[in-house]
Amino acid sequence: MLSKTGSSARARRLWPAAVLLGLPLSAAAQQAAPASAQAQLQPVATAPAPAASQGPVPAAAPPQVQVPPKVPVFNRANQKLPAWLRVRGEFRERFEGFDNLGFTEGRDDEYALTRVRVNATITPSQSLSFQVNVQDARVAGKTVGPTTAPFRGPFDLRVGFADVGSAKAPVAARLGRQELSFGEQRLIGPLPWVNTGRSWDAARGILRSKAFQVDMFVASLVRSLPDEFDKSGNGNRLGGAYATTTKLIPKATVEPYVFFRRDVNLRSELGATGTINQATIGARTVGRLPLGLDYGVEMVMQRGSLADDSISAWAGHWQMRETLPGRAAVRLIGEYNFASGDKDPADNVRGTFDQLYPTPHDKTGLADQIGWKNVHHARAGFEVTPFRGFPITSSYHSWWLAEDKDAIYNVGNAVVGRVITGAADRHVGQELDVQVSRALTPQLQVGAGYAHIFPGPFLKETTPGASYSHPYVMLTYVFLAEK
Repeated sequence: MLSKTGSSARARRLWPAAVLLGLPLSAAAQQAAPASAQAQLQPVATAPAPAASQGPVPAAAPPQVQVPPKVPVFNRANQKLPAWLRVRGEFRERFEGFDNLGFTEGRDDEYALTRVRVNATITPSQSLSFQVNVQDARVAGKTVGPTTAPFRGPFDLRVGFADVGSAKAPVAARLGRQELSFGEQRLIGPLPWVNTGRSWDAARGILRSKAFQVDMFVASLVRSLPDEFDKSGNGNRLGGAYATTTKLIPKATVEPYVFFRRDVNLRSELGATGTINQATIGARTVGRLPLGLDYGVEMVMQRGSLADDSISAWAGHWQMRETLPGRAAVRLIGEYNFASGDKDPADNVRGTFDQLYPTPHDKTGLADQIGWKNVHHARAGFEVTPFRGFPITSSYHSWWLAEDKDAIYNVGNAVVGRVITGAADRHVGQELDVQVSRALTPQLQVGAGYAHIFPGPFLKETTPGASYSHPYVMLTYVFLAEK
């Protein structure tokens, strides 16, 4: 449970920020912690414009005409610019913290993450456009752990690319620094949640028809370097193809894919340094069923080599959701995720699933302390929207080791805990979390969330075993954009 001087104290210190943002909370959340920001940055929702007053106005009173609030002058920049040039800016501030980092009592912190992005799009013609996005990411008040990427990334080029071909052209290409995002981003995504994000120097080709679309790419990961220009290279390579079709299964989208990863100077099971050459082959299917049910399935297999090791790993994701009738828009969620682990750390066969380069936030828990590697993960939760523009999500998570001689890993691939001789108990722990978000204006969105992990026998065996909590409050403001 939360101690008075631990998790709940940290939550109470962030609680005033939620109040100042005008974010209503449930009674339970008020007692435990602030409700905080939504899991991933989403486009700011459009609030309904106020209606003009109606009916006759008494002669003795001045006219009472309700005027919609004006958009600030600097937010109307696109109205003054030529049609071929569009600009957009985004400011994001997140206050977050944690209690008992590494499940160690007293490793507490609270800090602010500030990020500004400015984007310009130039469209000389329907078949040619250019886009540039610059970013400045800062961290303040952080005293525990690193303060470089992904927390800090001073002013730098985030993306800069050319699009050749229109959005409906049968053949198109994107060349330059760009984001890569496929499916639910369980394997490849741009990391919008973290302060610095992720981008690639890449060449991407797109083939489209009425029946399918295929994206093909070759890329090198851009490393965030706090004191110099961000650059790619350093031996890492990623390539592949991702297809999408709605013609194979009724009321469903099927997405087969293959990714090839190459990287250098990685360690094999017995310690030798070598190059990884790995193929990731999988398919994702999402669809709708009768009675308000929808589903999602993703299955992945990995084969290849690293130095003297062979690679044999796999993972799966299965989800079912049901939307209940009614004005509150209640959706129930059940989910199971699996990722293989390594049975023997000295047999030259790598069985631990490789997450590649995902957007992992809230995939296996809102606290981001458990990743999609060597794990059985069960999730149950609900989404409810009691009134328009105010979604609330709550989830319960439980994790077990897939292989007891392998480690449990976090979303950044770091080892959380390991027992070489085999864990006495495979149950890792449980998590409870809640999230809320609300658009206050067409440009301004606030959100909040809270996650708490109850360590299981495995974490108590391999770490100091203290519970972990993570509250946050986030504000996102879009500027230099039309209303």
